[in-house]
Amino acid sequence: MSTEFPRWFKSSYSDNGGDCVEAAANLVAPQGIVPVRDSKNPTGPVLGFPADAFTSFIAGVKAGTFGTV
Repeated sequence: MSTEFPRWFKSSYSDNGGDCVEAAANLVAPQGIVPVRDSKNPTGPVLGFPADAFTSFIAGVKAGTFGTV
């Protein structure tokens, strides 16, 4: 088990009034997960997604698969 802690980042496109999520890609190699949290609540819950599922989701977002909000 890795003792590495998440290094959180948010997209450079996240300057939209605070409705952002943060991800910690540094845990992909040691644990195979991408932790994700609400940037407004950094001490709140963290969702852990399998790296391949997160990669597919990001590809879908970039491709416009989910439409616009």
